[in-house]
Amino acid sequence: MAQLPAGHVPLIERMWGWLRRTPREIDPSLWQQSCQRGPWLRGLDPARRERLRVLSARFLHEKTISPVAGLQLDEGDGVLLAALCCLPLLELGEVGLRCWSQLIVYPDAFRVQRSHVDAAGVLHEWDDELIGESWDSGPLILSWADIQADIADPHAGYCVAVHEMAHKIDALDGAIDGTPPLPRAWQKQWAADFQRAYDGFCEQVDRGRHTAIDPYASEAPEEFFAVATEYHFSAPALLDREMPEVAAHLRRFYGAPPAM
Repeated sequence: MAQLPAGHVPLIERMWGWLRRTPREIDPSLWQQSCQRGPWLRGLDPARRERLRVLSARFLHEKTISPVAGLQLDEGDGVLLAALCCLPLLELGEVGLRCWSQLIVYPDAFRVQRSHVDAAGVLHEWDDELIGESWDSGPLILSWADIQADIADPHAGYCVAVHEMAHKIDALDGAIDGTPPLPRAWQKQWAADFQRAYDGFCEQVDRGRHTAIDPYASEAPEEFFAVATEYHFSAPALLDREMPEVAAHLRRFYGAPPAM
């Protein structure tokens, strides 16, 4: 698939955008309440907060938010969820909402069954407990309790909604590999810098050394990108200190992190 620079939308998508029904605007008082609930939203300057409001309205227009397992969400909760999911799209724009249609929200961490056939042909099955998941061309799944925990401690380096949206962005070029759609020259430099940082980080984790960044980032290049994205929004100074080249790429891709 052709690589698209951040913010670029092919002509056919622009034409489709003109034909789509304009989403209903978010009530100003409801938007203000949602911004007050989310520290990262409050930390945006007025122009970027307005851009986020427009993106969030598009999100609410195109996505179905499905609370499950007895969870009840009100209209304000839906606006907050939309805004958190759209935070990483402030520079990329609506193209970041392509190819999926549903946000599923559990009240707490949820369990999924995994299976794997090893080299000897033996099937292994186990349960994972997750706080978020992003399916290829499928739903995005979040834990409401963990969203609330992230909001309560906004500088800790965690934001599950942003993490899972990073996976959606990563998948836009057809490969979930820790590199989002970028112009070719930038993509080449991104891949080199991220690989170097990832390899060094994995070495620290493998040696049992303490890392300031969540060691989950060593799981795979795509998780490294998603975790780094969380730190960009919630602990940018820490990311800049620990991985300056990664932080610089993310500032260029996502724009400046919220001032909190």
